[in-house]
Amino acid sequence: MFDRLLRLSPPVIPAKRINTPRSFCTKGWDTADMSETVKGPASYFPSIEKKYGRPIAEWKEIIRSSPLTRHMELVSWLKTEHGLGHGHANALVAHTLAENSGK
Repeated sequence: MFDRLLRLSPPVIPAKRINTPRSFCTKGWDTADMSETVKGPASYFPSIEKKYGRPIAEWKEIIRSSPLTRHMELVSWLKTEHGLGHGHANALVAHTLAENSGK
């Protein structure tokens, strides 16, 4: 009877291990390279420079030279006057205002 049951049940296939990059693992891996990852608004900077063709320093100077001072006013202004997307404008404004306030 037991022999017949083994023949009727499907074979058990062991789960395949997925090779996950080290930066996504937290247990049992060396996570020293995780500290090098840029986080926060600055993580948008490479794509902003690539998409709009201006260095980040120039964008920050544009923001600082604006008579506007409030975060969302600056974001809206960058979107309408310079054609930036909301995420890119938000990242630039957040980073620039944080620098200006000394954070």
